[in-house]
Amino acid sequence: MSGWTAHDIPDQSGRVAVVTGANSGLGYATARELARKGARVVLACRSEARGTAAGVGLVGEVPSAQVELKRLDLGDLGSVREFAAAFPYDRLDLLVNNAGVMALPYGTTADGFETQFGVNHLGHFALTGLLLPALLGTPGARVVTVSSPLHAMSNIDIDDLNSERRYRRWVAYGRSKTANLLFTHELARRLAAQGADMVAAAAHPGYADTNLQTAGPRMEGRRVSEWFVRIGNRVLAQPAEAGALPVLYAATAPAVRPDSFTGPSFANWRGSPAPSWRAPWTLNDRAGERLWEESERLTGVTYDALKV
Repeated sequence: MSGWTAHDIPDQSGRVAVVTGANSGLGYATARELARKGARVVLACRSEARGTAAGVGLVGEVPSAQVELKRLDLGDLGSVREFAAAFPYDRLDLLVNNAGVMALPYGTTADGFETQFGVNHLGHFALTGLLLPALLGTPGARVVTVSSPLHAMSNIDIDDLNSERRYRRWVAYGRSKTANLLFTHELARRLAAQGADMVAAAAHPGYADTNLQTAGPRMEGRRVSEWFVRIGNRVLAQPAEAGALPVLYAATAPAVRPDSFTGPSFANWRGSPAPSWRAPWTLNDRAGERLWEESERLTGVTYDALKV
């Protein structure tokens, strides 16, 4: 794994990939490198305008790219269902659950869930479940869910998943990223129990320069805070292209194991892909099972093929 770069991505010809949040940052870099290696990539984006612009830019960088835009709003389960129902392929080799929000002021999704939990976890839980038949029907398929080292800020509270008792934006973000890892853990456990030829893994970009960090201050009109975040990104963060490498490794490297967590090699911050530390609570079978049950109840999406 040492020194692994995008040049080491195996040939992806004939493979179909879906990347959520592919219009910018990590998602765009991930989609571009998969397309460069021959994959047919579905850009799953909330904004059609930004998604279209990203597709044009991607083809400009990789003229041979096979990409198409499909609208997906992870904060609206109706949109998630529409995306899955209209998915045009009978196979799906790779699903990259990348899109997310971070440290936003309190808000709710179209379905009434706290925004960070609803978008970062529930939207991707529903999407994966609805696309499961295509994934299970594709030998060697993978689901890669993007978490964060900031999951260590907080375990989930199974009795207050939507932060209704008290909302603290960074705690809520940490909980949503813990949920991403628990989802990966439970999905990997259920796949193994069924003997499925499919890998569920997780990854994180370390500290990467993306729009994720500036969204909260911008929404609240805190221009000074937004300015400081932008300066910090330029000085301290690694480029989005480098941040995408752990995701691309988890998505394509032959040695990736189920329920692995890949991040940057240096202090979970920057560097080539390497195994990443994760909080012990993200490996708790009972917590993963309870979150799974609640996620099925809240979204109405059941993983019938993976009942245990």
